[in-house]
Amino acid sequence: MSSGPATTSAKLFYFVAPADGARPYQRTEADPLTGQRARNYSSAEHEVTIENVRGKEDTVSLDKTGFQYFYAPSNHKLFSNDEEIEREYYPESIELIKKLTGASRVQLFDHTIRRRRPGNVQDNPDSRQPVAQAHVDQSAAASIARVHRHLPPTDAPKLLERRFQIINLWRPINHPAYDWPLALCDYRSVDSKNDIVPVALVYPDREGETLGVKYSPNYRWKYLYGMTPDEIVLIKCFDSIQDGSVAAFTPHTGFDDPNTPAGAPLRESIELRALVFYD
Repeated sequence: MSSGPATTSAKLFYFVAPADGARPYQRTEADPLTGQRARNYSSAEHEVTIENVRGKEDTVSLDKTGFQYFYAPSNHKLFSNDEEIEREYYPESIELIKKLTGASRVQLFDHTIRRRRPGNVQDNPDSRQPVAQAHVDQSAAASIARVHRHLPPTDAPKLLERRFQIINLWRPINHPAYDWPLALCDYRSVDSKNDIVPVALVYPDREGETLGVKYSPNYRWKYLYGMTPDEIVLIKCFDSIQDGSVAAFTPHTGFDDPNTPAGAPLRESIELRALVFYD
């Protein structure tokens, strides 16, 4: 396979705060008429250069840049049935994350399959499109709330005394992801105090919180050209170590790559979200 271009140029979308100064929010349920999820903030498009790290994957790592690529073929291949995914893909992925990170305990709390379908504006659990906006999945407050939500109350306080992370495991499914690949931002190029904005994620019965990413010319964006279903990227969304010694999170987004080969199949991918604990 081709190692691809050294860099690509693409338009990425960034967070723009509500003009009235209100707290930014997005609802999780799509509007039945528009198929879109209501939000009170907007986006700005900026053209950027994205480095292809194919052949130099060792220049990024979870603690240095906030993300890391691995060759990790899966025993589960179909990804067509949620129950089968939870029964077959979850256990092998838990063991894989433990092996790759050295974690002592891993709890998966959900997964999302995305299949790009041009012209389909619906964004619901049955029809998730690639996300075309730079973002981080969990704020610090939301990450701690996730531990309390998904772990027994007898376990959570002790687990929160030690290092824990939220890590997404992202993998193309069925064919390589030449179409609409995933761009990841080197944490060292992010000013976490000025570039990042908490955004309320409003569920019908509760509230979570993500991080919006404002534009900065300092960002160093990376991707792995033509990622195959045998390759994964671990994406750090949160780390309880907040002293600057390690990457705390990774802004990421799908993007329209002008170097996509003609006729490449539309992107399909799965991402797992994991609570990752260390002794």
